[in-house]
Amino acid sequence: MAVSNNRVPLTLQIGSNSNSLNLVGHHLSCDWIPRNRRCRPNQRSLVVRSESRGQEERTKQQQQSPLTLEDVNPVGLGRRSRQMFDEVWRKFSELGQISRTRESETDDGLLLKDGPSCEFSVPGAPDTTVLVVGATSRVGRVLVRKLMIRGYKVKALVRKDDQTVIDMLPRSVGLVVGDVGEPSTLQAAVEGCNKIIYCATARSAITGDLNRVDYQGVANVSKAFQDYNNRLAQLRAGKSSKSKLLIAKFKSPECLEGWEARKGTYFQDVIATKYEGGMDAKFEFTEIGSAVFSGYVYSRGGYVELSKRLSLPLGRTLDRYDGLVFSLGGNGRSYVIILEAGPMADTSQSKLYFARINTKVGFCRVRNFVQEIVRVPFSAFRSVKPDDPPLDPFLVHTLTIRFEPRRQRQVEASNGASQDLRSFKLIIEYIKALPTGSETDFILISCTGYGIESTRREQVLRAKKAGEDSLRRSGLGYTIIRPGPLQEEPGGQRALIFDQGNRISQGISCADVADICVKALHDTTARNKSFDVSNPVCYEYVAEQGNELYELVAHLPDKANNYLAPALSVLEKNT
Repeated sequence: MAVSNNRVPLTLQIGSNSNSLNLVGHHLSCDWIPRNRRCRPNQRSLVVRSESRGQEERTKQQQQSPLTLEDVNPVGLGRRSRQMFDEVWRKFSELGQISRTRESETDDGLLLKDGPSCEFSVPGAPDTTVLVVGATSRVGRVLVRKLMIRGYKVKALVRKDDQTVIDMLPRSVGLVVGDVGEPSTLQAAVEGCNKIIYCATARSAITGDLNRVDYQGVANVSKAFQDYNNRLAQLRAGKSSKSKLLIAKFKSPECLEGWEARKGTYFQDVIATKYEGGMDAKFEFTEIGSAVFSGYVYSRGGYVELSKRLSLPLGRTLDRYDGLVFSLGGNGRSYVIILEAGPMADTSQSKLYFARINTKVGFCRVRNFVQEIVRVPFSAFRSVKPDDPPLDPFLVHTLTIRFEPRRQRQVEASNGASQDLRSFKLIIEYIKALPTGSETDFILISCTGYGIESTRREQVLRAKKAGEDSLRRSGLGYTIIRPGPLQEEPGGQRALIFDQGNRISQGISCADVADICVKALHDTTARNKSFDVSNPVCYEYVAEQGNELYELVAHLPDKANNYLAPALSVLEKNT
């Protein structure tokens, strides 16, 4: 059958008499599906678009009618654009006979292997399965469609698969019924997934709901994902590349063996003896089951330190890891982490590298107190002598934690009284090495707190922060996005501001947040970073004196370039 490019009235018959289609008095245009697309039996390969003459006249009259405020309302435009997209996607799904994947289906012929051939496709996306937690949320609904357009395989974790939920999502999304608050239901959800985007949030301000979804839910999903990666590694007779390496864990008095508490001074030996009586330090395992490094330094120029020669498992070296993670508590002092690197046979040739860390007032979570996770990437270590080469983690053989009174900041105690900066108390739960990697494994959508009622803001932020901390402890490569107040409007209309330090409070489009998530999946600059983002309408920030961090720069969300890499390259990691 020959089809002319010109639109003419005609009668068209397809298939047998029982399946004939007669179209008379319409203008038709026909498109053919390429032969390489796999179709089910009896599936028609011809797409027919029909429009009557009366409809054309009505369309012309609508185009000639004047515009009103309702026609340019961004909220209305966003809703209509999503409705149009949903309708187009529904027709596209029906065309390709893309059905919802079930566990009983094993016919690979029903899947489109090559993904979409369009300008939005991402290389390698057909081989990447993304689990979206909270797929029916405001951001999740847009995010799922953006992932599908780019060729990703998408799974959605939902609490129930009723008709309302099914109508919200494209038919080719694999639905998994589960609850983030129930770890036993998450194993099937993470099965076969390469990356996770968590955009679920509690629907009420009740403390129990906030902890279940925003805190415990993040911890449960991240742990289930780690367990799945460990099972895969065991099948390969190895260890997961996403697992942390345990350097020290203090759970009994025997774990203190090999650690040495020492004291010293920055002055020459002749002067050091004059001030030595004003220092003391000890490392002990207390009755409540905690390893405590404590003491005082009253001497001018003095310091105390806790040191140990590392003993790693056979075949393990620190060059395979990205940095160190400490689980700490105490009275809020700052410390210097010192790594000694050099040949094991001759330690006289070793070189010293240091990095400073700050702690908060509190104690480890194992005793139901505040716990702090401190990440220190190897790239943060600087050589003591300027002429020494950069740190090579492969040569590290000694770890030291040093306290010195200088550069300490005053921290207010729980009772409001000021503390003596020359005394310290550090509780150590464990020290581990973080796995290396180039891409993020887990994207978490948190919030800045702006736009939330003042009566419930503190509760929400406390649960959100606890969820962020649990993700950082997991060892997974993470990206934490804290958007401003979410707005229902089209994306890509205004510039984006990326920042750290809770300095921006403007809103942002849900579509822009979804686009940031998609771009962060394979962006190396997004790994292990937390940041705020907003769509400022007209916004100028003036930094307070002494609190200048860096200049706020606006980035245009253009699909023709990757705006995320330059925006995140100036932000700090492991924050």
